[in-house]
Amino acid sequence: MRGSARAMTFTRVASPASAPGARSRIDLDRRPILVFWESTRACLLACRHCRAEAQPLPVPGELTPSEATRFLDSLTAFGRPAPVLVITGGDALMRPDLPTLIAHAREVGVPVALAPSVTPLLTDERLAACRTLGVKAVSVSLDGASAATHEGMRRVDGHFAETLSALCRLRAHRFVIQVNTAVTHDNVHELPRIARIVRDAGASIWEVFFLVPVGRGTALGALGPAENEDVCQFLYDASRYGFVVRTVEGPMFRRVVAWRETERPGQRRGPLYERLQAELVDELGPPTSPSKAQTKGTRDGRGILFVSATGDVYPAGFLPIALGNVKRDDVAGIYRDHPLLQDIRAARFHGKCGRCEYRTLCGGSRARAFAAAGDALAEDPACAYEPDG
Repeated sequence: MRGSARAMTFTRVASPASAPGARSRIDLDRRPILVFWESTRACLLACRHCRAEAQPLPVPGELTPSEATRFLDSLTAFGRPAPVLVITGGDALMRPDLPTLIAHAREVGVPVALAPSVTPLLTDERLAACRTLGVKAVSVSLDGASAATHEGMRRVDGHFAETLSALCRLRAHRFVIQVNTAVTHDNVHELPRIARIVRDAGASIWEVFFLVPVGRGTALGALGPAENEDVCQFLYDASRYGFVVRTVEGPMFRRVVAWRETERPGQRRGPLYERLQAELVDELGPPTSPSKAQTKGTRDGRGILFVSATGDVYPAGFLPIALGNVKRDDVAGIYRDHPLLQDIRAARFHGKCGRCEYRTLCGGSRARAFAAAGDALAEDPACAYEPDG
């Protein structure tokens, strides 16, 4: 899955948890909230952090139109309400049958969100067609507050201006807008200015991706644990400007939010946080709303499922452990009965994640644990917190 596709908003999702161990009103042992479908690997971009290592043409074995239709039908086995299907890629607009598939999903009661690439394919005509077909939410990626930084990630001249234009057009078509940002050493200093763009664009959600070394992302500089802690502290402040803030592969944010909302003493706030917080106030002024930090306790395999372009089922797009394939297996059965997913949902983790009092609310990045240790249940090396005991 591309960096722009990790999660979309949906109004039916239960209210965020606010304390360690809080559970959703939705039974996450029985059904996910979000199913991500990498509809194709084809994409006109070649972004530096692309998990899918997208390419100009589809890969062999991608779901055919009939196989894709059967996959959509299979999602109804989770019951009502059906999970939200986030169609991503590559670039979903590279699939010629995309409108037909969106229409079929609507017919069978599966809500659809879209995560396209910003390319010449993202036309007003296609946006209008998707809106007519019932797509309400669209996400786009913005990885810098300047052309130099954003285009350094996207590797396309003029892409920064095209992305700002796309945000304006999404607003004109009345979509719920989500902005996705992959945070690295190259762009962390621009986060306050990106927050201003998010607000000015009228986006409803800002989703910040903490790097996992998979795909092309292995060549980028991920932040260390102390820097991650400072960014999470900053993101809590950013959530007080009218838009929802949430993280991908950065579940420690939920712990930080719980701390901030209970004014836990002794919280670490380092020099990176102090600098980002001061610049945030310079850019946006004093906070304008209560926090909209999203702290729902979902994680890879718990409320989340990912289906690749060729039909392989994974706990999430950044966790490359194949659990089955939708061409031959029951996707609802995989989610409910696979031993790894049962362990993840039961928070049977190793190391400090296993003894942490926030293991249900946070639980660490299972994808990062696997990338670091080859064990999806290992501790998350990007978290700075050391639990008692």
